[in-house]
Amino acid sequence: MVVINLGEPFAQVFRLREAGPAVRVVGSLVAGLEDGPRVCDHPGGQEAIRLELTPLGAYRLFAVPMRELTNSVFELRDVLGPGADELVERMSATPDWTQRFDLLDAALLTRLDRGPDPSPEVAHAWRLLARSAGTIPVARIAAEVGWSHGHLVRRFTHQVGLTPKATARVLRFHRSVELLSREGTDLRQLAATCGFYDQAHLNREFRALADITPAGLAAARRVEGAHEL
Repeated sequence: MVVINLGEPFAQVFRLREAGPAVRVVGSLVAGLEDGPRVCDHPGGQEAIRLELTPLGAYRLFAVPMRELTNSVFELRDVLGPGADELVERMSATPDWTQRFDLLDAALLTRLDRGPDPSPEVAHAWRLLARSAGTIPVARIAAEVGWSHGHLVRRFTHQVGLTPKATARVLRFHRSVELLSREGTDLRQLAATCGFYDQAHLNREFRALADITPAGLAAARRVEGAHEL
């Protein structure tokens, strides 16, 4: 993920249950893939553009081993170089949003044109995981791409940031969150649909990845919906 911050910086960005100092001021940022909960606090109103990237799109854009970004947040300049500050300054000085997006598009396309291409095998492995929402066995993926399990794990982690197994775990979680947003979702059926062993497994994964239970998240979503009305 990339956040182009055109207003106040974030006050805090930290992972829950992580030891060490929690507070750091971050302006525009890059966040790698996460397999745990992270909190971003902001002091007030926010003016920003958030880019949600596919893992392989991020690999082309950032041109670094993606495992170096995993579970971490960096200032934009630390990943994209000093030109990132100039881009943010030009966007901040431009009040028109169409022109802001034009500046951003031009900068992104230039980097993407120069960036490394993901290997076809890793791209295929990612598509298999994404299409199955993380339910396809890693052994089957390795067989389909023609690599050993160990070679798949190494190459995939280099270009995606998480291992295939960890990526599958995150994808199952995201799928379950999507289905949980529907009215009257049965948690036992949700667990079965999304590839969890049982409801207890579903609960443990929600705790590990979001620090909340499925029932707690569903209740929070209902409150948010009521406030929007």
